[in-house]
Amino acid sequence: MRRSVSLTAGLAVLVLVAGCGGSKDDASPSPNQSSSPDPTTSTASATPPPAPTPTPTPTVAGPLTAVEYQKTLTQLDQRLAGGIGTLGRVKTEDSLSAAIDNLAQTLNAESTAVGGLKPPKRAVAANRVLQLRLKAAATTLTGTGTDDVGCGGLAYVSQAVQRQLTANLAVAVTQLKTLGLRFGSTLPDLGPEPADVRPSNGDIVVRTGSGGSGRLRVKNGTSRDVAVSVVSTGQAPSKPHVMMYVQAKKTATMNRIGGAYTLYFKSGKDWNPKRRQFSSDCAFSKFQQGFGKNQGWQVDLQPSTLGNAPTSGVDPY
Repeated sequence: MRRSVSLTAGLAVLVLVAGCGGSKDDASPSPNQSSSPDPTTSTASATPPPAPTPTPTPTVAGPLTAVEYQKTLTQLDQRLAGGIGTLGRVKTEDSLSAAIDNLAQTLNAESTAVGGLKPPKRAVAANRVLQLRLKAAATTLTGTGTDDVGCGGLAYVSQAVQRQLTANLAVAVTQLKTLGLRFGSTLPDLGPEPADVRPSNGDIVVRTGSGGSGRLRVKNGTSRDVAVSVVSTGQAPSKPHVMMYVQAKKTATMNRIGGAYTLYFKSGKDWNPKRRQFSSDCAFSKFQQGFGKNQGWQVDLQPSTLGNAPTSGVDPY
């Protein structure tokens, strides 16, 4: 059996005779190919909670003793803990943005206050480093956006911000530690983010459930890599039956597809294998039509005005 449809939203779908086994194919780029469609995604919003007003470290008239300076560092840790904790509890993109801004303000205020301290003589240099690193951390946070929430989600962006904060203050933590002084006990320790690793063209990222005789050939005519998900009817896109990675300007085939399904695809840059997500420049879509079981199809992902099998944008998955 052969079937043929095409996509009005910029993608073409043609049917292929069903087959067995798997293959990875390279296709020569078409001169008319361009970047993939840019589906819209929606993000819930809510009024962020008010941020606690930071209480900067007070300036004192004379040099602090070692005990007094350590107490000051401990209090600084405690004040930073509130803003860091808020980052881990956000529920919306708006509240994440507010938490980032509030923590940046706190870091700026604390940097100014630390610069006004008179620490013990042996800690003068380390205190200066702490002041500068607090300022650098604030600057980094001020330039942090939340665009990548649509890629990895709120937790991913929040953790990335927390990792960056810890990295910015690491030098100050180390220098104070060499003097027997403690700082940074409330900084998050999330471990390193797994490195982005680009899969080979045609790699099967996920395969679950029973196989069948369905076959899908995907020709990616766009300039971005895509992860194509075969999602069994009635299942959420986050639980695909099969997910296949197709590099830009290449073609690959998945076999042994069982049952009827809906076809989802996401595109972007910097693939993270642990999260099975692109880390930046993401887009998420699905074909509005369903795909019958035990059939062979070819899907051409490329701009077109002649299609009749439209796609639509979906929430990140």
